[in-house]
Amino acid sequence: MPKISSDTLWDIAAAEVRSRESRTDEEDAEEDAHSPTQRTVFFMGSKAGGKTTILLRFLDRDETAKPTLALEYTFGRRARGHNTPKDIAHLWELGGGISLSDLVQIPITADNVSSLSVVLVLDLSKPNVLWETMERLLDSARSHVEKVCASHQKTGESRSGKQRVPQVLHKDYPDRELISPFPVPLLIVGSKFDIFQDFDSEKRKVICKTLRFIAHFYGASLIFTSSKLEATMSKSRSFVNQLAFGTERPKSISTDPSKPLAVPAGFDSLSQIGPPVTSDVDIGTLHAKNPLDLWKKVFERVFPPEERKELKDPAKDPQYSEPLIDSIRAQKDQVNELLSLHACVYNPAVKLTQYCSHYLILQSTVCD
Repeated sequence: MPKISSDTLWDIAAAEVRSRESRTDEEDAEEDAHSPTQRTVFFMGSKAGGKTTILLRFLDRDETAKPTLALEYTFGRRARGHNTPKDIAHLWELGGGISLSDLVQIPITADNVSSLSVVLVLDLSKPNVLWETMERLLDSARSHVEKVCASHQKTGESRSGKQRVPQVLHKDYPDRELISPFPVPLLIVGSKFDIFQDFDSEKRKVICKTLRFIAHFYGASLIFTSSKLEATMSKSRSFVNQLAFGTERPKSISTDPSKPLAVPAGFDSLSQIGPPVTSDVDIGTLHAKNPLDLWKKVFERVFPPEERKELKDPAKDPQYSEPLIDSIRAQKDQVNELLSLHACVYNPAVKLTQYCSHYLILQSTVCD
């Protein structure tokens, strides 16, 4: 008769933990090599810049791209070989351009930061908002990645170290001491090349050199695409495949401003990029704080940033009017203001006469 174990679930769990802790790094690596991987790729960038089109092309879905509502999720799977478990890619897409940059905290978590990569899509046809879009989104993503990493370090890293610290470039990486690599793998995509190629040649040169510098500064890969040029879409799919499934990264290089750029990370250098393109200004008079700031000042002289328009309250948009609901909402707003005025009475800084006059006006409005 088989012996019945008297171990409790806690005993079994404790034994499993001890077993895992006693494993060597080689044993962990061997197990990981045969286990399916899960990676996260986060798409963000210019509003209506072509993120969804690139994502659908990567997934090989023949669908018409629709506007992304806030933040959307999908996934892709890929088998390494015959009868093997499929690797999984978790794919997040942030819509709305910079207006929803706070949502980066949802797809970037302590659970996936070790396998996270970012794809930044910039609309080449709108250079006047290109720098702000790039700066705001990358700053938001970097800040949250570093926050997640710092938080994890405070609570203690796992023995296997699978929770990634910010990526470290290899010692032979060009200009390693002069750049500031993004904490996770980054791919910068310049979209709508079909429109961009009709720009004045000097403006194309400014945009190309600037984006090459930005990509090199952040340790990122850079490619230009157009939904109307199949070769560029195929290349974008290859780059995203490398981030999502660890396939081999394309190594072909193109730096000609008249053609779609393709510069894998580590294949460019400051000497090859050269200084910023300046024809009417002395660089020494720009008083830049650092190289990135210098390129920004030069770029914005050629492409002045657009004045930010005040965002309209969608609740007041007549396109979405609902008379009954709007009427009730207006009454509630008035009641809320009455309550806030009541609270102000207890603040010595508010005169009682002001409160009374506001109260009488609002009271008569509600009664009507």
